[in-house]
Amino acid sequence: MQRRKFMQQTLLAGGSLVTATAAFSAQNKKELLDNNEPFHLPYAIHDGMFKNHGGPDIVDQIKFAHSVGFRALEDNGMMSRTPEQQKRIGDTLEQLGWSMGVFVVEFDKWPLSTNMAGGKKEWKEKFIQYCKDAVEVAKRCHAKWVTVVPGNYDRSLPMGFQTANVIEFLRRGAEILEPAGLVMVLEPLSDTPDLFLRYSDQTYAICKAVNSPSCKILFDMYHMQRNEGNLIANMNRAWDEIGYLQIGDNPGRKEPGTGEMNYRNIFKHIHGKGYKGVLGMEHGNAAPGKEGELALIRAYRDADNFL
Repeated sequence: MQRRKFMQQTLLAGGSLVTATAAFSAQNKKELLDNNEPFHLPYAIHDGMFKNHGGPDIVDQIKFAHSVGFRALEDNGMMSRTPEQQKRIGDTLEQLGWSMGVFVVEFDKWPLSTNMAGGKKEWKEKFIQYCKDAVEVAKRCHAKWVTVVPGNYDRSLPMGFQTANVIEFLRRGAEILEPAGLVMVLEPLSDTPDLFLRYSDQTYAICKAVNSPSCKILFDMYHMQRNEGNLIANMNRAWDEIGYLQIGDNPGRKEPGTGEMNYRNIFKHIHGKGYKGVLGMEHGNAAPGKEGELALIRAYRDADNFL
């Protein structure tokens, strides 16, 4: 009985253990590490994903990832880095011909105790200032997209008033970001039911109401699988307002092939629609160490093999 419970918990936590932890022969490792052919889609690594091969420095990790075919970076914490670090990363991306994915517009740190839904003046002023700061950061690291999360519900207000407040906040943000050519992408999340923004149709309606090329949807496939499922159909419905995509298998939020989602088919669909943006690898590694990093590379090679 205890052994069965242990096995169930292990499978749930690790997803497909064959994909994540299978041993690599010397030949397997050489094939993965020698293949620098770019992927069909620009999957964006994040800091720490290849620390065992590239070392602790993010620039060295970028260079290693480039050597195995990746061509994009996302860095949620970019705004907390020094200007010198931001520029160093941006210069490296430019030299390698990489795309910079999202960073998060800092809004009183995560988890968000603040919210747009309440419509309070002091938070609107803070958000406007954070958008101004984000423009300067984006110049240094060559970013085009910034993640924005409206925060939690305000339970003292009816839903319609909360939605109107969020739209007003975002319009003020768009007024700052649009002249700079920067796009805020709104991310519906599944972390807690207290979050205001949770569904693709809700986010789609808000983007239509804001009516700016600088306000689009961040369609994180892990969160959308958890909250609503029906990924490809909902992606199609929201397509004209989707500005950015993120990846993570469910359950577990690890690389493709470790959960229930058919990422090869999803990537094929995205490629077929002519998507030109970045796909953020917004997940952890299913297994630790160099073996886990090799498993991640192999998982992306497998899922990217859709042509």
